[in-house]
This record gives sequence, C-alpha cells and structure tokens, in this order.
Amino acid sequence: MSEGDASALGKAGEAAARKKLEALGYQILQKNYRCRMGEIDLVARQDGELVFIEVKTRRQRETGSPAEFVHKDKQRRMARTALAYMGEHDLLDEPSRFDVVSVWGQELGHLRVDVIRSAFVVE
Repeated sequence: MSEGDASALGKAGEAAARKKLEALGYQILQKNYRCRMGEIDLVARQDGELVFIEVKTRRQRETGSPAEFVHKDKQRRMARTALAYMGEHDLLDEPSRFDVVSVWGQELGHLRVDVIRSAFVVE
C-alpha cells in the first residue's frame, strides 16, 4: 500500500468513525487535539462523560483488530494528553473515559466501524 493510499484510508476511517459516533449520540468537541504530551484523535462528550477517542484503521483484520494496536505506551500517552486537555479547558473534575474505534475494510465506501466504549483504564 502506498503512503497516499494509507493516508486516504486513514482519513476515510476517521470520517467513518465520526459519523458512527455522532449516530450513537457523541458530541464531537475537537478533532486531532495535539499538545507536547501527544495527540488524541477525537474528544467528545457522551452520556455526561468526556470521552477521549483513538481511531485505528486497517485494511484487513488478519493481523488482529485495529483496537489491538492501542498498546500500553499509547494508552499512557493518551492519558497524559487527556489530562493536558482537561487542564487547558478547566475540566479536571469531569468524569471521563477512553474509547477506541476500530475501522477496517478494503473499500473506502464500505468500512466496518466498531466502537469500544471504556476500552481501557490507565492505572
């Protein structure tokens, strides 16, 4: 797969993730939040909680679910980045969670999207 193909798939995956999340009642607050701690693909609010979301897109599942690629190091970086976001927006007392959205498929118009609510807890 060329870099352009991967980029197009990644963008299509994030768009499909946003569409699915909105259909499930998530209010998207920010896309691609970045700070010196790291990056979070989507920040949303749902059911009274602040939700930090990692979107993982893959062409095939043969190597495992895209969510399986959110390893402990990534989880810790997301937690530090989430704390930075919450501090920056005066939301440190808000209940929050981490969700992962797995997107996969061969064709950009036919991607499967699975939302894993409370996908991990950072200790």
